[in-house]
Amino acid sequence: MRDIVLHNYFRSSTSYRVRIALAMKGIDYRYAAHHLRHGEHRGEAYLSVNPQGLVPALVWSDGTMIAQSMAIMEFLDETVPEPPLLPADAHGRARVRMLSQMIACEIHPVNNLRILNALKERYGADDAEVGAWFRHWVNATFEPLEKMLAESPQTGVFCHGDTPGMADICLVGQVTNNKRFDVDMTPYPVIQRINDACMALKPFQQAAPMNQPDAE
Repeated sequence: MRDIVLHNYFRSSTSYRVRIALAMKGIDYRYAAHHLRHGEHRGEAYLSVNPQGLVPALVWSDGTMIAQSMAIMEFLDETVPEPPLLPADAHGRARVRMLSQMIACEIHPVNNLRILNALKERYGADDAEVGAWFRHWVNATFEPLEKMLAESPQTGVFCHGDTPGMADICLVGQVTNNKRFDVDMTPYPVIQRINDACMALKPFQQAAPMNQPDAE
């Protein structure tokens, strides 16, 4: 059996998701850093691990490589069931996946680093315009997300009940990114409350970007 290896970057919110999940489940792993702004993820060495050249990528103890944070978290939940990242009931699992994918599939794809770089390189956007783009797409999803969380009886201390799970992991990663782009969180008190509850927990603290060996 090999060491479990997580290929990631400290500032990547998708990497942050997986680090939280690993910490919650108490899984030890070797940290492999790839500096996205220096293009290390596009080098031959990393492409031999993940041909897509994106982080994170988890290499499991049997040598299997799994990319994409949502797939990794589902794999971890099936392989190491406790503590669960998804509820036991089908309706609960669907709700948590829905909340998770609102962030992972609606906000992140249009606001990740390669898209923001493309706005500058292809279309000449300056930093102010990139920031406005980022905030627009966050708000487009956070507005309905806040409403859904505020109005649902299934929302507890966390996104779904009183134990953290996949939706909270995605939420924390996004809120952390928001700080770098001056997203006003005033309109989102429930999201902020859930984020604060998560950040009081050790796994979320351990996995935080500034607590990683490649932080700068």
